[in-house]
Amino acid sequence: MSRVTLAQWQMLAAVVDHGGFARAAEVVHKSPSTLNHAVHKLEQQLGVQVLEPVGRQVRLTEAGEMLLRRARQLIESAEALEDVAGRLAEGLEAEVVLAVDQIFPPQALAVALRRFSAAYPHVRVQLHETVLNGGIEMLYDGRADLVVSGLAAQGFLGELLAPVRFIAVAHPEHPLHLLDRQLDLRDLLRHRQLVVRDSALRQSMDAGWLKAEQRWTVSHLETSIDMVRRGLGFAWLPDTRIMHDMAAGKVKALPLAAGGVREIPVQLIFRDRDRAGPATHAMAEVLHGAVASECPGSSGEVHSI
Repeated sequence: MSRVTLAQWQMLAAVVDHGGFARAAEVVHKSPSTLNHAVHKLEQQLGVQVLEPVGRQVRLTEAGEMLLRRARQLIESAEALEDVAGRLAEGLEAEVVLAVDQIFPPQALAVALRRFSAAYPHVRVQLHETVLNGGIEMLYDGRADLVVSGLAAQGFLGELLAPVRFIAVAHPEHPLHLLDRQLDLRDLLRHRQLVVRDSALRQSMDAGWLKAEQRWTVSHLETSIDMVRRGLGFAWLPDTRIMHDMAAGKVKALPLAAGGVREIPVQLIFRDRDRAGPATHAMAEVLHGAVASECPGSSGEVHSI
């Protein structure tokens, strides 16, 4: 058991921060003699001198500097702990579980999480990057507080976040582009299609597969994008993920007669809006706000915190 109390370390820090016992006493609303006694008792308990007189002032000894530096970590941890306890007493959740489909714009997700962290630094976030029915399945199972998905969930009302455009693309030197003409379904069926695997465990689906002769199925959208860049197949990819590759000429839209662009309305769905805590509602707010700031022109309702 530690012999030195947290209060003693706090009083030592106050004396150092405010340049002496008299000024520190005014700030922390204790008498100078109380502070003096606490610091001297701390030195006796540790067997180390932490302050030394300099004229009418005091300063830390070398040992005192090292000890106070570490003590400040304890003081900050204690303050953070009290803050967490206070927020929990007010009904703040300790954790928010967020399931986000991989088609959601990554820059908007990053901005949303940064803003949430600034407002709720002590709330843990579990982020699940899902595909197709993966997030919806978590919603049905009660394993996610919030779900961002391009699919509707039966029995739940979603709110529009943003429409995401999927573009059929391939490497500029892919055989489909070398045909140098408008393409149709028969052309696509002769070539390898890259498909991202549904992350649902029980109700997976093959959305977007054209029954092409060759199909490669991967687990992450970035893998599909990388394979398209390497000329290994064609795929429908979200424009928010490939805009830079298209501008740089690494991938090119396929000249399809129809269906070359698909638009998916991405929704935000609460597991239970009425029972959701303040952190869950705040997460929904920052997601809306991030879409508004990072995806200009989206038609989703805009909120901000």
